[in-house]
Amino acid sequence: MHTTLISAQDLMALTALQSRGVPLMIFDCSFDLMNPTQGHQQYLQSHLPGAIYANLDSALSDMGAPGPDGKRRPGPQAASGGRHPLPGRETFANWLSSVGFTNDMQAVVYDRNASTYCGRLWWMLKWAGHDAVAVLDGGMQAWQAAGGVVTDDVTSTRAASSFKLLAPLRNLATTQDVLHGLNGSAQTLVDARATPRFKGEVEPLDPIAGHIPGALNRPSGQNFLADGRFKSAAQLHTEFTQLLGQRAPASVVHHCGSGVSAVPNLIAMELAGLGPTSLYAGSWSEWCADPTRPMEKG
Repeated sequence: MHTTLISAQDLMALTALQSRGVPLMIFDCSFDLMNPTQGHQQYLQSHLPGAIYANLDSALSDMGAPGPDGKRRPGPQAASGGRHPLPGRETFANWLSSVGFTNDMQAVVYDRNASTYCGRLWWMLKWAGHDAVAVLDGGMQAWQAAGGVVTDDVTSTRAASSFKLLAPLRNLATTQDVLHGLNGSAQTLVDARATPRFKGEVEPLDPIAGHIPGALNRPSGQNFLADGRFKSAAQLHTEFTQLLGQRAPASVVHHCGSGVSAVPNLIAMELAGLGPTSLYAGSWSEWCADPTRPMEKG
């Protein structure tokens, strides 16, 4: 069972066993925040054989219906707020069932974006109680560099299943949890946004610039090598130990703008032997939606 990362070579071996009945489902999570249709277009052009497309805006978020002002807000069953509201566990289980995913399957998730988006599905499956999920290290690029074949075939269909939720394997922190933990030693906030956004110098997506008071900044891109693969466990351990100082790794709550790009930090800490840690899925976009909450810049 693969539970964090899987190499392109190991995935090739696993897909070869699939013909012998080894249960496996691959998910393409490619996306672009600035061009939300691009990921699906890329999937239609080429993807790993048999891969299911998991759209961040629809499958992995509960955006709800547009209101009178045209803006979309969290659906009634959403488990978080923010720009990409986390679907409730039951809603997510229904989607998994609709694509034929079963509890005995090994899941492999990938994207074309240095694992920025596929980590969302990795975390959600853990949250649904499913441990057998791994990120394809290096994504689509690593697969092709290793000689893996791709296809534009989307005709394969799978019968609906009945995925059963189990006890969560990862912790979801709410806004109230984060607010309660401010100024205490039991919580260490780690913000994965780019440093200029963290400092409040720029804000391209949310109405208010800045960050949650006391948060540490580790841009999610710092977890990767130039080819998009995660850094070694030893290097990640050194970097996170330096970041945290005397703070306990178990106290860490990861967040970003909308709860997506924070997950590579969470995965990296697990690779480093410093996890599991918590995720504040609502992140800055949910936090800054209420101007009475404390915020700071710099």
